[in-house]
Parts: sequence; structure tokens; C-alpha cells
Amino acid sequence: MKKWFLVLVLVVLVMVFSSYSILAADSIILRWGSVLAGTHPIAQMIDRVAKTVAEKTDGRIEIQNYPAGQLGSSRDQIESVSNGIQEMVTEGVANFGQFVPSISILEAPYIWRDLDHMLKVANGPIGQDLNNQLIGKSNMRILATIYYGVRQLTTTNKEVRTVADMKNFKLRVPETDVFLAMARAWGANPTPMTFTELYLALKQNVVDGQENPLPTIESGKLYEVQKYLILTGHIMTPMIVVINEDIWKKISPADQKILQEAVQEGGKWNNEQILEQEKGLISKFKSAGVIVIEPNVEEFRKAVLDTVPQQFEEKWGKGVWEKIQNTK
Repeated sequence: MKKWFLVLVLVVLVMVFSSYSILAADSIILRWGSVLAGTHPIAQMIDRVAKTVAEKTDGRIEIQNYPAGQLGSSRDQIESVSNGIQEMVTEGVANFGQFVPSISILEAPYIWRDLDHMLKVANGPIGQDLNNQLIGKSNMRILATIYYGVRQLTTTNKEVRTVADMKNFKLRVPETDVFLAMARAWGANPTPMTFTELYLALKQNVVDGQENPLPTIESGKLYEVQKYLILTGHIMTPMIVVINEDIWKKISPADQKILQEAVQEGGKWNNEQILEQEKGLISKFKSAGVIVIEPNVEEFRKAVLDTVPQQFEEKWGKGVWEKIQNTK
């Protein structure tokens, strides 16, 4: 009896481990990266989505969070997702312009009235058309458009109150043409640089300043190496959560629905967190010794709108700027 009992136990263990192996083989691991610090709401959002998805799919989908540029620069990660080396990434829309040039209009300076306006366009026919193009040209699918914040200017040593103060200013900007054009419209010398290099570059005066939303300035601790915060409010950035299309097709329709809904719910949470942080961070920066300047924003706006939309009209599509402006 003892022998047969041991045989029975062995059979049961084999069955359990075989079932586990099949489950593991059928599970999908999604490495989801960003260049933002782990304390940023977007990185925290990924953890929230991962928990929800794991629970609702009974472990069939495992999301692994890689913040702080662990998987490479913005460009590196986007290309990796396109090639299927990485499964998911969250990045500003202008960074996808290498595949769909017209998508950078969603991150154009002074194009959005408010967050509702931005989300209405991103989730409407214009956004859907851009998503279809991205799928066809880059093998990437947009799962959600989320709020990154309103970008503001910071400087290491120089007070900036007017556009004239930006002349020959060495401004770090993301590696996208719309940001380069904006900086040049102000008379600055744009210096493209990956975000992970930015803190040290500011500390060592490689550049004179940078521009980013307040929560990113906080999570990246950029305020530690910047003396002035200039409230130019020049770009409201939509970030997009994208997934490799081949990976997406491997997920069952039921689990696709779970993943999509979890990402969208996570996006709503992120938006609320960013908006809340933007309300209180100026006071925090002031307490840390940062001098806050309210410049002549209309002057900054005019310098950009007099040149940038016309410069990119062919790339963005004739009349698209006006169509976005007229969206209610």
C-alpha cells in the first residue's frame, strides 16, 4: 500500500507540474518601459495596471515595469517595441514621428485649450486615424492616450521674462523636430538629449536649461540643479501607451479587452495624479529655493505660432491644425 501511495503522489505531482508548465508556456510577459523615474505617476500607473491585469487574467498576462530608462532611451525603446524586442512603452507622441510624421501635431506648442480638448481629439477620428497609421507603418498599437502635463521652462542661472532673453540660450529639448522648431522660434539653440542624461547635463552646465512638466521636474529632481522656473506653459503633452502589434494579436480577445480597459483606467488615475501634483508643486519648488517667474506668455506663444504651424503644414496635413482648433 505504501508503494502504491507513493506512486499515486508522484503521479499527482507530475500532473500539477505539467499543468503549471502549460500555464507558464501559455502566459504572456509584457515588458513595459519608460524613461521616467519610478516615483513618477506614469511609472506608478504601470504597477497598478499590472496588478489589475494579473488578477483579471488569472496570471495569463504578466506586466513587468521598467522605469528610469532601464530598457534604453526614448528612441531605443520605441524602436524596440516596433521590432518586437520589447512589448510596451509609454512615450510622448512626437517621438513616434519617425514612423508617422503627422502624429507630432498632437504635441505641437500651444495647440491645446485644455485637457478635455486634447483627449477629445486624441480619442476621436483624428486620433484613430493616427493609430491606424501607426499600426500599419510601425507595427505598434495605441492602447491609451494619457496626460503628461504642461511643459514649463527652467534655467540654471538666467532669468527669462521675454523671448529676447532666450537668444542663444542652450536649451535641452527631446530629440524631435517640433521641439527643435519651437526652440529656434524663441531664438534659442536647441540641444537634443535623452532624459536620462539631463540631470547631469544641467548640473555640469552642458546646457543652460530645459523644459518639462512640473511632475517630471519633481520626480527627476531637476529642481535641485535649476534656479529659475519660468511658467511658459508652452506644450501640453499627450503620452501614448503602445504595444507591439504582433504581441497584441497573440492575446485572446477577452484578455485584450481586460488589458485595454485596465490601461485606460490606469490612464485616468495618472491624469488625476498629474493634475493634483501640478497644483502643489510650484509651492514645493519655491520652498526649495527655486525662483518662479511669470513671463509674457503671449510673446512666447506668438513667436511660435507665427512660424511653426506653417513650417509643419505639409508634414501634419493641410487644414489639420485648423480642424483641431475647431474641435469643441
